[in-house]
Amino acid sequence: MNLSSTIKSIQDIMRKDDGVDGDAQRLGQLTWMLFLKVFDQREEEWEDDNPAYQSPLPERFRWRNWAAYKADADGKKKPQIAGSELIGFVNNELFPTLKDQIDADRSPQHKVIREIFRDANNYMKSGPQMLAVIEKLEEAINFHDFKTRASLGDVYEQMLNDLRGAGNAGEFYTPRAITAFMADRVNPRLDKRETVMDPACGTGGFLTAAIDHFRNQLTTKSSAEDKRAIEGLIHGIEKKQLPHLLCTTNMLLHGIDVPSQIEHRNTLGIGWNEWSANDKVDCIITNPPFGGYEDDGVGSDYPADLRTRETADMFMALIIKKLLKENGRAAVVLPDGFLFGDGIKGTLKKLLLRDCKLHTIIRLPKGVFAPYTTIKTNLLFFTKGSTVDDGTEHFHTDTIWFYEHPYPPGYKSYSKTKPIRLEEFKPEQDWWGSEANDFADRVENEFAWKVDFKTKREQAEAAAQPHWQRAEELNNQAAALEAEAKDLRNSLTGSTDAAYREKIDAQIAELRAQAEPLRLQARDAQAAGDRLYWPIFNLDIKNPNAPEDEIHDPDLLLEKYKKLLGEIEETENQLKSELASALAHHFVGEDV
Repeated sequence: MNLSSTIKSIQDIMRKDDGVDGDAQRLGQLTWMLFLKVFDQREEEWEDDNPAYQSPLPERFRWRNWAAYKADADGKKKPQIAGSELIGFVNNELFPTLKDQIDADRSPQHKVIREIFRDANNYMKSGPQMLAVIEKLEEAINFHDFKTRASLGDVYEQMLNDLRGAGNAGEFYTPRAITAFMADRVNPRLDKRETVMDPACGTGGFLTAAIDHFRNQLTTKSSAEDKRAIEGLIHGIEKKQLPHLLCTTNMLLHGIDVPSQIEHRNTLGIGWNEWSANDKVDCIITNPPFGGYEDDGVGSDYPADLRTRETADMFMALIIKKLLKENGRAAVVLPDGFLFGDGIKGTLKKLLLRDCKLHTIIRLPKGVFAPYTTIKTNLLFFTKGSTVDDGTEHFHTDTIWFYEHPYPPGYKSYSKTKPIRLEEFKPEQDWWGSEANDFADRVENEFAWKVDFKTKREQAEAAAQPHWQRAEELNNQAAALEAEAKDLRNSLTGSTDAAYREKIDAQIAELRAQAEPLRLQARDAQAAGDRLYWPIFNLDIKNPNAPEDEIHDPDLLLEKYKKLLGEIEETENQLKSELASALAHHFVGEDV
């Protein structure tokens, strides 16, 4: 039986157990058992390399001493603990010890074990069923065999892929084609020892893609230090227990011996000022959870103009301001709503375009993340700009390139059985060019186009400036009147002359009456300027080079026709209004 079939048969065994409910629990149960099995076999390797090696696990709780089948006198392999006693041992001895009695401060390995089991659970209630699972794992997984090790990584990826159908658990998985393409384009360099972070790492798809990308840079001339360095360049943070467990096991399967840099904590729960320069990294590759909201209080110490509870927005604020080094590179998956959203999203986009060079947006078609979500998504690639502190506002983004990723021929959507594939991104890779020459080799085509953001911004600022200047002048006038009123109010201190007080109160009321309409006019002038300026941060820009789709559906044609009639009527009304305004003085003159 091959490894993939073994995993399926294990899941079938778990379906018979009354304690395991649903795909997410089956995967969680299998993963902590798989972790202990794989960790035990890795320990055998470490013991061979270093006779003085000490396991972070108490001897009684190492896989080899309770789960592994041992040969009896006749050479027949048998379990070490009877099925009737197994669940009691796991629930009353194994889990309490690994959850509560491992000292996380003793070593990075101790920390990994403690983090893995802190929130893990044993869902199985049947000892014989658990023994059947252990027997399958013992038969199928020999981690010393290189072929098994390689195929186990693939099977594990497939298990994560299968989880996409398990309701909200699907948020843990990003298609391998996306993770590999983004890692390839960000291109973290092993020779420069560039650090890579995913602050919402889920099951570790982006981190394993980065590990593979690093390993592809190894050559026959690479040193042992080069190979060892990879482990220290990978950083991940994950809030939820199950994906953290999956990610840590994923790291072990990908040769990261001590995945202690996969932290089990809430990135967004870390205080804004708790982040230091030491936390910044060279590369960020991530698919932050979008559409969700953090609990009250989380993010309350963010700067006032960046304060929000929407998760993807909070991650973007952190990436731009706290996590990315100067000249660091990032690739982030974001929904269409981020591109066209205003309010806090508009503020974030201004921050992104000002502090970073947003050079490329890959617009993905619908269905890439189905069935978890059918929302259209985008891949944003940007580089953190250098700090210029001369009192003026500098934007690092001048030109934004867009690339509309098409469906493969014959596809109308993606699905679990027909996912997006890495080879589909070959046109983008060939088109990409180099940031070193500001992507001078890129050309527009039916899928690619560019936006001259610098010109749009300069024109919008020029148009908005008179309104903003008018608003400032009006606010200054209002402030002067309010200051005069305040001085008059202060002059009343200690006065008991009723007539005098009445006279001053009247003057104060008059000054405030003069200031109030000025404030209203200033607000209107500010809004008029904002209406001309802020639309430049709408990045939901359609492909101008795409051929016009022919529409044959009568309902769609009728809807398009009605929309066109409405636009014609609106244009006619605008013309009438402008003509009436232009000719008004002529008719007034005739009446006189």
